[in-house]
Amino acid sequence: MRAEIERENARLALVKQQVKLMEAERRQQLADGEQPLVAQLARLRAIGPMGAWVLVKEVFGWRRFANRRELAGCLGLAPTPYASGNSQIEQGISKAGNKRARTLLVELSWSWLRWQPESALTQWFNRRFAGGGKRMRRVGIVALARRLAIALWRYLQNGEIPLGASLKPAIS
Repeated sequence: MRAEIERENARLALVKQQVKLMEAERRQQLADGEQPLVAQLARLRAIGPMGAWVLVKEVFGWRRFANRRELAGCLGLAPTPYASGNSQIEQGISKAGNKRARTLLVELSWSWLRWQPESALTQWFNRRFAGGGKRMRRVGIVALARRLAIALWRYLQNGEIPLGASLKPAIS
């Protein structure tokens, strides 16, 4: 049993060393300007370098979107209406997209509410969902994730900083 624990401990040490090397390599790439989209996203308050890396590598770095609906469809944040005759029902989001990016955007949305209280997105969420119960806030955060994804896409494509959002101070 002791030998097995020692082997697992050695594996853990190796993995930790590899993670440190990868993080150092990413920091170096950012410092050298090799990843401009990651650097641009990471400038926004509420988005860290790891979140920016994932969004760029999973969504924004390799795919071009013609409009916001294509982006929402790629992320699985597109609405799925049901219409038959006189019956029209909203069935929620499709979830037929990139699960990692969708999950990250939901997490970033919670962070956005905390770190960007003056932004138009946060004010929209607060007007619409903050007064509701726990379930309404969870539904609202997914809606905010969709709007945030669109705002980040516009920021990367056109340089439009989301309305009311603040940037991190420049490091000298």
